[in-house]
Amino acid sequence: MNRIKVALAAGAVAVSMVTGGVIGAALWGTSAVAANAAGVTAVTLAATASPPPAAGTFKSNEDATHEAGESAAREAQENAGQFPTVP
Repeated sequence: MNRIKVALAAGAVAVSMVTGGVIGAALWGTSAVAANAAGVTAVTLAATASPPPAAGTFKSNEDATHEAGESAAREAQENAGQFPTVP
């Protein structure tokens, strides 16, 4: 009788661990999808936002340190004399 109780307890522990793992994976996967969707929305909104009106003439920052961290799209906008709208 003692072995039956041990087997039932071990089975209950195994089932609860599997159930907890499934629930944890479902919650983790949902949060990753939500984080990815939030990132896509933010990028989409930033890309479609119109630039603020510039006061005067735009002057590009050609400092070497600034240029090193700059994207190709931003550099293209600066080279075209446009106010940069991308990071």
